[in-house]
Amino acid sequence: MLTRVKSAVAGLMGGIMTGGGSGAGGSPGCDLPLKFPYMRPEFLGLSPDEIECSADHIARPILILKETRRLPWATGYAEVINAGKSALNEDQACCELVVARPRRPMSYCPPSTPSKTPTAKRRQSLPNGESLGLHMETGRLGEESEGLMFHYWALFDGHAGSGAAVFASRMLQHHIACQLQSVMEILRHATAPPPTVMGEEPENNNPYLQGNTPGPHRSLTRAASLRGGPAGTPGSPSNTPPPPRFFVEKRIQHESLVVGAMENAFKEMDAQIEREKHSYNISGGCTALAVVYLLGKLYVGNAGDSRAIIIRNNEIVPMSTEFTPESERQRLQFLGFMQPHLLGNEFTHLEFPRRVQRKEVGKKMLYRDFTMSGWAYKTVDDDDLKFPLIYGEGKKARVLATIGVTRGLGDHDLKVHDSNIYIKPFLSCCPEVKVYNLLQYEHGADDVLVMGTDGLWDVLSNQEVAEAVTTFLANCDPDDLHRYTMAAQDLVMRARGVLRDRGWRITNERLGSGDDISVFIIPLMYGNRQP
Repeated sequence: MLTRVKSAVAGLMGGIMTGGGSGAGGSPGCDLPLKFPYMRPEFLGLSPDEIECSADHIARPILILKETRRLPWATGYAEVINAGKSALNEDQACCELVVARPRRPMSYCPPSTPSKTPTAKRRQSLPNGESLGLHMETGRLGEESEGLMFHYWALFDGHAGSGAAVFASRMLQHHIACQLQSVMEILRHATAPPPTVMGEEPENNNPYLQGNTPGPHRSLTRAASLRGGPAGTPGSPSNTPPPPRFFVEKRIQHESLVVGAMENAFKEMDAQIEREKHSYNISGGCTALAVVYLLGKLYVGNAGDSRAIIIRNNEIVPMSTEFTPESERQRLQFLGFMQPHLLGNEFTHLEFPRRVQRKEVGKKMLYRDFTMSGWAYKTVDDDDLKFPLIYGEGKKARVLATIGVTRGLGDHDLKVHDSNIYIKPFLSCCPEVKVYNLLQYEHGADDVLVMGTDGLWDVLSNQEVAEAVTTFLANCDPDDLHRYTMAAQDLVMRARGVLRDRGWRITNERLGSGDDISVFIIPLMYGNRQP
């Protein structure tokens, strides 16, 4: 076991990931066809020659958006390939305007491959949402009145190949649209609360929510309410009107329906990858960071270690949380405690400051389990000689000595090196979704949402990114829509650094990022604008 783990740790911590070396984003040696061919983001409009030139791991040219009118809201974008970590750029990006149209009977999952008339209709990107007939403050639609339109930005960071990232960049928006299908009519009526049961009377007729005296046909005694039986039915204490029950229904907000739609969309996306990996060459896994603008609010869903922040009036508003072995230690340990068979009798869910040695059996050593934030001492026994579920510290921390992220899509076939222990049970596809109400604030031309893969955040802090973006935009013409792409290019350049004798270096001779870097900069003022 020790030799096996050492081999796995050395390969993964060394930063050389050869998976996906087929040249098309799939696993080498796999005979299955590719689901989607490897490419750079479609909105960049690159020629095959330009894509080939962009893959130079020595020069690492920065790719930027050529035409600002390709993306809504004058969104800026820039990217750069890694310094030899993987053969291909394992980052993927997507930005679209999507229309979720009602279908009868309703379908909650898009087809395996989008049809010519998909439920989630893709539209040509237009500048700043103009000419769309879309009223940002209410979400009412003109020409698209039969559907629900949303803006969509997403970044995917692949590992062990680019296949899952390419797949998710093509399909996640369709899953979100399909999930929104079932609630689009509810979302259109912001003044009416969502019905507890679809197809029943609206909840504004529910006397318990209105505070009115309930009638006999709606009343429940405490006992009957707990049993789920109505008053006056067999088994109820009497047929006389009982007093009002002691609790009321939960109040569900409309934004919770959008959050739920995004959460389910991530799960459906992960399930589709698992389902179709038997028919297509879909290599590895990926983290996912997706932003949806709908009805005046931004919904930021994150599963992985990419990050999004809002820079507003020189203040920083974090819009995501990185999910790493250290940040999710207690969840992982609890799963290992509840289902020890997942550890294959080779790992322990307990955490120690370092690997326990046989000579320390019988001695007391610091430890902690999933119930603890602090540390305590325990007497070491033979069972503690197993390899820890979480190994390493900081960016070098790994789950089962294999992977450094704890949420994302794919990785269904990933195992501990030279074993039959699967990693996936510990990797969650469920995102954390944070909501930002654009209509609560007045945004200036320098207020932006910055989305970046971990190649950016590994070397630059939130504060450094905010200062760089704010300073750059302050020196640009406010009417120049290309300023956001130039600011994204500047961020990527700062994180990549300059190639010197000792590798890529940034300011103060710090080590620059050798990873793939992708950055969106989205100006928020367009969310407040009306056509």
